[in-house]
Amino acid sequence: MNDSNAAAQPGQAPVIDGAPVVFHNVSIAFDGPPVLEDISFSVAPTETRILLGPAGVGKSVLLKLVNGLLRPDSGSILLFGEEISHMREEKLFPLRTRAGMVFQEGALFDSLTVRDNVAYQLIVERVPDDEIDRRVRKALQFVELEDTFSLYPASLSGGMRRRVAIARALIRQPELLLYDSPTGGLDPVTSTTIIELVMKERDVYRTPSILVTHRLQDAFTLCTHRFDAEQNKMVRLPEGETDPNTTFLMLEEGRLIFDGSLHGLLHSENPFVREFLE
Repeated sequence: MNDSNAAAQPGQAPVIDGAPVVFHNVSIAFDGPPVLEDISFSVAPTETRILLGPAGVGKSVLLKLVNGLLRPDSGSILLFGEEISHMREEKLFPLRTRAGMVFQEGALFDSLTVRDNVAYQLIVERVPDDEIDRRVRKALQFVELEDTFSLYPASLSGGMRRRVAIARALIRQPELLLYDSPTGGLDPVTSTTIIELVMKERDVYRTPSILVTHRLQDAFTLCTHRFDAEQNKMVRLPEGETDPNTTFLMLEEGRLIFDGSLHGLLHSENPFVREFLE
């Protein structure tokens, strides 16, 4: 992690024991200029990495590289300690099942009930129905949607569908969570509900995660609040304190220009960072 005001430099991803994700000098292009260029960073155990930047800077591409949905043109990616850049699909699949993914817009199957959406991977694996029901109800309870068990996505609001998507990501008790703009397109009140759930997962299960967003309010809320299990709600940290396990990455035109804490972000002298914050 780098709190300097200078742009993050290639090849400086720290070696962290047990890091679920490590990028070393990763680049990728699609018939044109690089979408990502010389990206190096890591995610520590229990760390939440907030990936900031406007649309089109490569945030979603980076997430797809993490779980092998895309392969880099150069550089290396370690997922749970294994190099996946050129790994065969059949060997990559077991690693993917250890990571939960919350896609943009939720990406639920309209023809399946909430139960079957949340349990989709368990159904594929032929887990017994009674075990599926137990685990689905537990996941839905976590996102406070127990009553939606037998409903279809069409009957749910946009915010409820995102919460079901989070429940689906949690169903296998993942070792890594990837959130791709989980509040995109939602109103401010619903967005806060989703961020509170992300915070709840962070503070209850402490799963390492990468969260992509362009919304500064979401990022700052995650960093300046904690989830209070007794009150079952998020509460603001004392003035001047931030969550020590929540840190920031920022991209500009495919390059990593910031890697560090909220304090470092707010005091960065990088012109692009300053403009984005303002």
